[in-house]
Amino acid sequence: MGKIFLGVALCLLEGYLLGSLNFSIIVSRVFKGEDIRNFGSKNAGMTNILRTYGKKYAFMCGAGDFCKGLLAVLLGRLIFLLLGLAVFDAGYPAGIAAMLGHLFPLYFGFKGGKGVLTGLGVMVTLSPVTFICVLAVAFPLLYFTRIVSLASITGAILYPFFTVIVHKLQGRPSLLDGLFATVCGAIVLYMHRANIRRLLNGTEYRFGQKKE
Repeated sequence: MGKIFLGVALCLLEGYLLGSLNFSIIVSRVFKGEDIRNFGSKNAGMTNILRTYGKKYAFMCGAGDFCKGLLAVLLGRLIFLLLGLAVFDAGYPAGIAAMLGHLFPLYFGFKGGKGVLTGLGVMVTLSPVTFICVLAVAFPLLYFTRIVSLASITGAILYPFFTVIVHKLQGRPSLLDGLFATVCGAIVLYMHRANIRRLLNGTEYRFGQKKE
């Protein structure tokens, strides 16, 4: 039992420390000498980087935030492997911790982004098929509406359902994965609560829309 607690603690620690590497803040400080949280929507995420600095910097930010979620899961699994643990997928605690690190980064005053790209990095590592299913809905929605938050919110809602369906079809247990996906989806929805209000009011920003 002690080894399990140690493994989980190490997964939570490495996931949170990796997640705290908020690349929108890093990119804005390194390349612009500014803090992206002082501009645009004030959010430390790729969409705000895109609107404020352009595609090149948005790509750098997006790649970093996505890869840290992926890496957190892989390192968590490595920790469990080295400790000889196989009780459950170490990607669960490591992935949740990475998302929380992105939201509340240790290195940047606990004020981060909304966790979508980091969550996608976690998702693709845990279940590539579920990842593809979510993107198959979110991408067309983004393309036709040009509302990034709507695609993110829809993906967060569908993630638990797709997770359970995919696992059932694969003949795999779905309880832990379904609970994990529900927690991740709930985190994303909570962080998008202001966007949800704007969507309901019809005032949410559309990609490419001119600033007033």
